[in-house]
Amino acid sequence: MNYSFEKISEITDSEIIGNKKTIISKIIIDSRSFVYDNQTLFVAIKGERNNGHDYINELYNNGILNFLVQDLPQNYKLLKNANFLIVKNSLNAFQQIAEYHRNTINYPIVGITGSNGKTIIKEWIFQVLNNEKLIIRNPKSYNSQVGVPLSLILLEKNYDFGIFEAGISKLNEMNKLQKMINPNIGIFTNIGDAHQENFESIEQKIKEKLELFKKSEILIYCKNHANIHNLISTKSNTYNLKTFTWSNNSDSDLFIDKIENNKTNTKISAIFKTKKIEIEIPFSDKASIENAIHVWSFLLVNELFSSKTKENFKHLTKVAMRLEMIKGKDNCTLINDSYNSDLNSIQIAIDVLEQQNQNRIKSIILSDIEQSGKKEYELYKTISEIINKSNIQKIVGIGKNISNNFELFTKEKYFFNTTAEFLQSKIIEKFSDEAILIKGSRDFGFEKIIELLQKKNHRTQLEINLEALTHNLNYFKSLLNKKTKIMIMVKAFSYGSGSHEIAGFLQHQKVDYLGVAYTDEGIELRKAGINLPIMVMNPDFENFSNIIEYKLEPEIYDFNSLIQFNKVASQQSVNAYPVHIKIDTGMKRLGFEKKNLEKLISEIQKSKSIIVKSVFSHLAASDEAVHDKFTQTQISDFKHIADEIEKTFGYKFLRHILNSSGIERFPEAQFEMVRLGIGLYGISSQNQDKLQNISTLKTRISQIKTIKADESVGYSRKGRVNKETKIAILPIGYADGLNRALSNGNGNVLINNKLAPFIGNICMDMCMVDLSGIEANQDDEVIIFGQNKPITEIAEKLNTIPYEILTSISQRVKRIYIH
Repeated sequence: MNYSFEKISEITDSEIIGNKKTIISKIIIDSRSFVYDNQTLFVAIKGERNNGHDYINELYNNGILNFLVQDLPQNYKLLKNANFLIVKNSLNAFQQIAEYHRNTINYPIVGITGSNGKTIIKEWIFQVLNNEKLIIRNPKSYNSQVGVPLSLILLEKNYDFGIFEAGISKLNEMNKLQKMINPNIGIFTNIGDAHQENFESIEQKIKEKLELFKKSEILIYCKNHANIHNLISTKSNTYNLKTFTWSNNSDSDLFIDKIENNKTNTKISAIFKTKKIEIEIPFSDKASIENAIHVWSFLLVNELFSSKTKENFKHLTKVAMRLEMIKGKDNCTLINDSYNSDLNSIQIAIDVLEQQNQNRIKSIILSDIEQSGKKEYELYKTISEIINKSNIQKIVGIGKNISNNFELFTKEKYFFNTTAEFLQSKIIEKFSDEAILIKGSRDFGFEKIIELLQKKNHRTQLEINLEALTHNLNYFKSLLNKKTKIMIMVKAFSYGSGSHEIAGFLQHQKVDYLGVAYTDEGIELRKAGINLPIMVMNPDFENFSNIIEYKLEPEIYDFNSLIQFNKVASQQSVNAYPVHIKIDTGMKRLGFEKKNLEKLISEIQKSKSIIVKSVFSHLAASDEAVHDKFTQTQISDFKHIADEIEKTFGYKFLRHILNSSGIERFPEAQFEMVRLGIGLYGISSQNQDKLQNISTLKTRISQIKTIKADESVGYSRKGRVNKETKIAILPIGYADGLNRALSNGNGNVLINNKLAPFIGNICMDMCMVDLSGIEANQDDEVIIFGQNKPITEIAEKLNTIPYEILTSISQRVKRIYIH
């Protein structure tokens, strides 16, 4: 986007005060944005809760000079060099800019609407067309009256498709979105109960959503949704709109004739233009199958279904949802989805609950549903059917309406009229070894339930973004040959990120192997329901029986470990147990050396108890170009040794030598498998810009004090000030993993987007920071490291590596997993 004030004035019919030649290349609506420059335009929107005009002076003081407003600030003449566009309605004007900008684009724009699946379909089209077509799309779920224009102003010319979601909650909203998006191709996903309270009937809501496609060339939809099909049949004539339909009826354009699924995969067969075609997806739930067929239909409409895109369906990844997973008391897992509660989102959240295998019992705490559009009995009958058919064993219902219908639920059940009643009951004390879905409307204040059930109330927390983890995994996968397997290292508490939580997520992502350091780590994963192959890299001899019992796979690194494992396996009458042979090609840690090769082969040949699952080695300096010659020698020696072993044994096994940096720098040495460690967690010595930050260590200000000149701060009076100074006390110390070497100004934290240096010595449980020049209040958020404060900067200050910092974070720090 690159428009002058004069051009924007023409688009929005606005009055200019200031320089009409000013160029605008970026628009923001959030006064808290800190990514801006002198070509940024702030649109001051009057909302129900906030008025952007209230922040103009603050923004001006922060360096923003360009404003689109409904009302000029009273002191606008004092705001030197500031430029204003004055309009009747700021939001309408913003939408006009987006509409104009969209109409400068010539490639096809796809509009998606419906009650569920919009974001997933958008992201899956992007995934299946990866490396085939350039696609620009809404960030996240930006599909509202504000989100759509924020998305459309990102449009650029060098793309093949633009894909945009459109979401509405009441009548007469879609017309505005249609003008902006003006889609050439439409997809109508489905219809549900969300926002039904604002519509007289389902039919009225469908008609409103169909407004998005009144100027489209073609509309894709499922004929199985009879109410959608009936209305589209009428509207298609009115709009002169072509349709592409799919269903399990033979009169559809895409006739779905067979669906075969198991717990993890689904094969979908169909007839298209008299030919039989099929796809396979790595999901088995009904919503994913429907979403995938919509994507498939889109490809067929645009003649993009090919052997490559067919293969890409097999590798579709889960689109992260807005869920938090937290450790609870008494070995419970909490799934916090208390931001809303509607019928369709309940089903989605229950799907997530069903995926949790680490606990003995599955439970749900559910509030009244306030915006369904259904009659009370009918609504709770539907919900009870969903829960009664699931693997949920216990339900706690909170609210008068759900309590009125308690007889519909057949599981172990407890009902309360209010959240307060539940909190005062003894039921909350009886949860043990349960995965608990906490699903409720905001008005019920379920955060109080979370506070009581969560294991740690420590105000310091490590937030792990599973969406970013997925991105990083997919980045490294993109560097691999399609047949190359991937082992993820989850040792050391998954580099500080969590144990079974990360492993479970990776299992859901269909990785091939997990690697742990010690037997105990592998046993913990097995007990948490992880059934992926797990290699133990440093097994203790006394734990070989446990390794066999829990179906773990040991690294064999010397003759003693080989003899001992053979002995245990033989005693248990185990045959052909998988082991991994470690070769030392120069790291000088564990492993057989080249000179041991002949004896190694002989010893393995004697044994009937083991079979070689893989042969591997470890690169010593794959991240440093200065040592590339040494790395190449390691790779060459490894290949020679592995070839000799394979030649003698006469069967194939996996070979792996590449670590994270090796994957990026030595693609020719992928062999059959690679080992991904720190790269998954967002750290790269080669392409840091390609990875996303997954971990944010944060806390909050406990107290603010003002200290006088010459007073001291902390132990040994190391912190000194020469003037009156504000300091903040933070509830994080070296027992949490905050390195004491950062004391006395050697390190800092981020508070309200400004750096605050440590003052005095860091204590065991607390630390102090200097607030000079920072506006802050008690309970403000404090970032130790994260997206805008890279962990690599802390590592440099400490003359260490990010691994050490991540693995040093104490387990008393609460981990929160963001879906």
